[in-house]
Amino acid sequence: MFGKKAGTEELEAFYPIRPECVAEIPKTRFKPRAGKTLSARRWQAAFSETGCLDIAKVLRRIQRGGIHPSIKGLVWEFLLGCYNPNSTLEDRNQLRQQRRERYSMWKTECQNMVSVIGSGNFITTPIITDDGQPIEVEGCRVTSAVSDKKVAQWMLILHQIGLDVVRTDRALAFYEDKANQAKLWDVLSIYSWVDDDIGYVQGMNDICSPMVILLENESDAFWCFERAMRRLRENFRCSTTSIGVQSQLGTLSQVIKTVDPQLHKHLEDLDGGEYLFAFRMLMVLFRREFSFVDALYLWEVMWAMEYNPNIFWLYEQPNGASDSNSGQLNQKMLKQYGKFQRKNLETGCADKNNALAVFLVASVLETKNKQILKEAKGLDDVVSILGDITGNLDAKKACQEALKLQNKYLKKAKRP
Repeated sequence: MFGKKAGTEELEAFYPIRPECVAEIPKTRFKPRAGKTLSARRWQAAFSETGCLDIAKVLRRIQRGGIHPSIKGLVWEFLLGCYNPNSTLEDRNQLRQQRRERYSMWKTECQNMVSVIGSGNFITTPIITDDGQPIEVEGCRVTSAVSDKKVAQWMLILHQIGLDVVRTDRALAFYEDKANQAKLWDVLSIYSWVDDDIGYVQGMNDICSPMVILLENESDAFWCFERAMRRLRENFRCSTTSIGVQSQLGTLSQVIKTVDPQLHKHLEDLDGGEYLFAFRMLMVLFRREFSFVDALYLWEVMWAMEYNPNIFWLYEQPNGASDSNSGQLNQKMLKQYGKFQRKNLETGCADKNNALAVFLVASVLETKNKQILKEAKGLDDVVSILGDITGNLDAKKACQEALKLQNKYLKKAKRP
């Protein structure tokens, strides 16, 4: 699995790039490494005879070198809390089947309202007017005027999802097949129907796309995306007065103010104290700053570092269960948490806005500290300086720097 050709050629076999797009995508730095990357063999060996997973062993390996492309989707399901590591294979098969049936039911419900869903096609033009009147679109049928507010809101966004799908990961050969674009559109459309509180917001397509590529079954891809959105959905909650990532931007401001007061003051003087220039990095988890392969590597290392062994139960309980182990964590239990989460627990600093992504952005700002202080005369200069990181960031290094910064911040924040 990790032969001499392991590296760029091997990754290209998993995520082939359209020849005409090779020049335009950022350079990929991640390469699977023997003894560090979680391989298929190591993954299989981490399960007991009944199918329970030794999550601590898996987390250590991912934090050292990511996940081999051949098993990414399967491992992500655990990292994102789709399955409990202590469940048996039989438990998981049963749960998977139940979820597939639930997804199928939602899909049928959506199909009955908009016929193009599940057809292998999708739409990029509106199918109803603002007042709910059907618009004739080839291959799509809306039978009558729509008066229900929830249904109308959902139908009005479907063509926007389609327009975003067309732009999603265009460089990948996977999306040359219209059926794969339609699969992404179906998942996003059905999600926006089920989660009508958030609905669909641009950027969700960037989060969902890897799940659709990594998990062949559409329902499994949906549930993996749904779990990812549980972590990220507040980032996408926007109103006329606030943007979803505002609370994380506030934390970022506090972190920089604490660890680098000079940089924070300079940004404030440039009218950038709200850190809005970091909006996109936090919203779509650095998808624009890294190549596709490196973004996946960054995500899985982040999720492993933030892993909470109670995540499955926290998500399965309708009202959200509390962390039953808090206050009585021994070393064995702590090993089942990711590095970042463990540090938060040990210091009693488990605020949900203290996400690793915030410290990643902070570490990026720190690497550009001298340049920003010397060259930035306005916010446009800050944006331009940060724009230079695209394709030049090392995901593993960025995570290591983020952990160091977390340490520094927690120490300084504790001082009176």
